[in-house]
Amino acid sequence: MERDADQLDPRAGEPLPASDAARLAESLDAHENTLKPDFVRRVADALDSGDRDAAYRLVEPLHPADIADLFELLDEDERPRLALAISDLMGGEVLAELNDHVRELLVEALPAGTVADFAEQMETDDAVALIEDLDKDDQAAVLAEMEPEDRAAIESALAYPEESAGRLMSRDLIAVPEHLTVGGLIDYLRENAALTDEFWEVFIVDPHHRPLGTCKLSWILRTPRGVALTDVMKRDQTLIPVAMDQEEVALRFQKYALISAAVVDNAGRLVGQITVDDIVHIIQEEAGEDVLLLSGAGEGDINEPIRDTYVSRVRWLIANLVTALLGTSIIASFGGAIEQLVALAALSPMVASIGGNAGTQTMAVTVRALATNQLTRSNTGRILWRELRVAVLNGSTVAALIGIATALFFQNPLLGGVIASAVIINIITAGLAGVIVPVLFDRLDQDPAVASSVFVTMITDSMGFFVFLGLAVASGLVA
Repeated sequence: MERDADQLDPRAGEPLPASDAARLAESLDAHENTLKPDFVRRVADALDSGDRDAAYRLVEPLHPADIADLFELLDEDERPRLALAISDLMGGEVLAELNDHVRELLVEALPAGTVADFAEQMETDDAVALIEDLDKDDQAAVLAEMEPEDRAAIESALAYPEESAGRLMSRDLIAVPEHLTVGGLIDYLRENAALTDEFWEVFIVDPHHRPLGTCKLSWILRTPRGVALTDVMKRDQTLIPVAMDQEEVALRFQKYALISAAVVDNAGRLVGQITVDDIVHIIQEEAGEDVLLLSGAGEGDINEPIRDTYVSRVRWLIANLVTALLGTSIIASFGGAIEQLVALAALSPMVASIGGNAGTQTMAVTVRALATNQLTRSNTGRILWRELRVAVLNGSTVAALIGIATALFFQNPLLGGVIASAVIINIITAGLAGVIVPVLFDRLDQDPAVASSVFVTMITDSMGFFVFLGLAVASGLVA
């Protein structure tokens, strides 16, 4: 008998009991794939009235990702109460889906023993993400409540630098010695119930625990039992150093189309693995981070504390204020010329704005190319020459349009020629600055996305005002 589409879990696609399907339909907006405002309000009302059973019944049919969304939609003081009301639904899957800021505040509000129970249910990398943002005292309290084996694994991961492969990797993997046959491996997997349940490949290691190769599950299932693993394993591997930055790890996964990869320590020993599901999160995080850094918006997280958001944004606004003083001083030095021809005051911001937009375009392309290793020392000159040609073409087109329009509007061909010349010079300058500034920051081992926008804007604004007003004086348009 076929089931109605509404009776399927929208995330897992698995059949639900009719009662659960009905409750799920009441909570989710199928078109927006979000929780309905009325549902969120009913959960909040149940928590406010102290009716934990009602809150539990409402939340029970939800997928872990939807429960995480619910936490983010509730007020800060309601989140701990919901966690206590649905404690047996609060598995590692829910915590792994939570926004970092929401998870941090929630964990701080829960007893250390409860947090330890959650961490023990999670993969090592997810448990590390849960604990690493706690202060030292809270970390120690949570770790003290954990089983020795789990505690040792997390403490080992925390010893690696933040955003490194060591923090990202999971220790839940299958590694076997090279002397096994396919049949011996199958027997080993069946007889050891303590092995991880989820894996895509088996790592073959030497007596020193150095990875020699990998065997996919499909190969193992389709190969006769008597064949040695060394005869069917794939020897070519992409090994990830444990200290490698997570962004570089993501680039390797993307470049070599990896599903999983072994992580090795300084001696080449296998210490963990990274899988593609972790990398998808990293790619999304790094891409969003670069865009936000370009705008000076900090983390750009709507759950970030207001004070942190204020600090991250205001410093760049102050930096822009300081750089704007240079443009202001240039305008002030041409005060006499502006008094003679008011049109100069009206047109100056246009020249600067067009240059700024052109610089932002080039800078965004350059930062992305640097982040994805498309722009390296080997091709910097070629990319610079490419962007220069693009700037000349763009500048010529925009300059022709604005020059003709200005000449007709103000009935002054010389003014049209001056602004056209200023625009093409400023757009070319913007194209060069949009490449050179991010590359220079990258060569100095600074994040090119952090401060490039401030300096590129300063260059294009200052050059725009200076060239336009300077040409107006030099051409005899004004005395």
